[in-house]
Amino acid sequence: MGTALDISQLKGRAVLAPMAGITDSAFRVICRRHGAALVYSEMLSTEALSRRHRKTLKMAGFREEERPVALQLFGKRPQAYADAVALLEPLAPDFYDLNFGCPAPKIVKNGGGSALLKEPELVGQIAAAAVQASPRPVLAKIRSGWEVGAENAAEIAKILESSGIAAIAVHGRTKSQMFSGTADWAVIGRVKQAVKIPVIGNGDVRSGADAARMAEETGCDLVMVGRAALGNPFLFTEINECLNTEGGRQKAEIAVAWPEKLAVIIQHIEMAVADKGQPRGIREMRKHLGWYIKGIPGAAALHQELMRAETGEEVLGLLEKLHSSMVHHHCGENEQAPE
Repeated sequence: MGTALDISQLKGRAVLAPMAGITDSAFRVICRRHGAALVYSEMLSTEALSRRHRKTLKMAGFREEERPVALQLFGKRPQAYADAVALLEPLAPDFYDLNFGCPAPKIVKNGGGSALLKEPELVGQIAAAAVQASPRPVLAKIRSGWEVGAENAAEIAKILESSGIAAIAVHGRTKSQMFSGTADWAVIGRVKQAVKIPVIGNGDVRSGADAARMAEETGCDLVMVGRAALGNPFLFTEINECLNTEGGRQKAEIAVAWPEKLAVIIQHIEMAVADKGQPRGIREMRKHLGWYIKGIPGAAALHQELMRAETGEEVLGLLEKLHSSMVHHHCGENEQAPE
C-alpha cells in the first residue's frame, strides 16, 4: 500500500536524523519544539520486533507531541519488515523508514544497514514488502554507496522509487567513510535528478548557512541534521529561518542565551527521568549534558561531576552552580565597564 509524502504538510524543512542511543522520545520532543519538521526513532530491529522483544517495542513508543514521527526499521529479511510494520501499526506512526545506510559494524556484519547497498535487488524486495504492509508513507535512508568509487545511490534510489518508497534521505558518505572526511553533496544532487519523489539531503549541515548551501547545490527538498543538533536543538529554528528567507545564507547564526538553554536542559532531564526513571534516565542524559554545556565558561570544571551524577537533583544542583558562576562572571564584567 504505502502513500505519498506531501512535503507542504511539514512545518519547516529541517529534519532530525535517526541516531542510535540518542534520538529517544525526550530528545525528539526537544527538537520538535525547536523547529524540527520531522523526527525519526532510533533504529528498531525487525528481527527483535518479530520476537516481540520488550526493549525494542518500548523504543518504538513516542509522545503525541513528536508528530510527525517516523519509526526506523533495520534488518535484511523482507518478510521481517512486513511483520514489523504490522506489529507497529497499532502505534499509528506518521511514517516508517527503512535503514539502508547505517555503517555500524554490528549492523553491517548481519547484512543490514549499508551492507544492503551491495544488494540492490534485495533492497527492492525489502522496500516492496514494507510498502505493501503499510497504510502510510514509507521512507528510506541510504548512503552514497558501499565505498568510494562504488557510489550507487542514484541506482538504489530508482529501485526504491519504483518499489513505492515516498521519500529518500541520502547521506553523502560511503559506508567505508563512516563519519570521516567530507560529505559529497554531489551524490545528493544526482539522486535528486534520478527520482521524482522528495529527496532529503544529509551530511555536514552544521548551520543555517550550510543548509541553504546544500539546498541550493543539490536541489534537495529537505535537509537532515544529525550530530550538529547535539546540545544545539536551536539549530532547527536557524535552518528554517535561513531556508525561508531570500539570501538566507547571509543570515547570522542564532545565539542562544544560557537561561534559555538551561530551561531546555531541565525539560529534557524531566522527560528522560519520566521515561526511564533514575538513575538510568540520568545516566543516559550524561552525554547530552556534555553536549549542552560544551564551550560554556566554567563548564569544564563541572564536567566530571556531571558525568558522575546519578539523580536529577544532583544534576540540577550542578547546573545551578554553573548558572551562579556565570551570573557572577557577568556581574564582574559589568562592574569594570566604563560609564
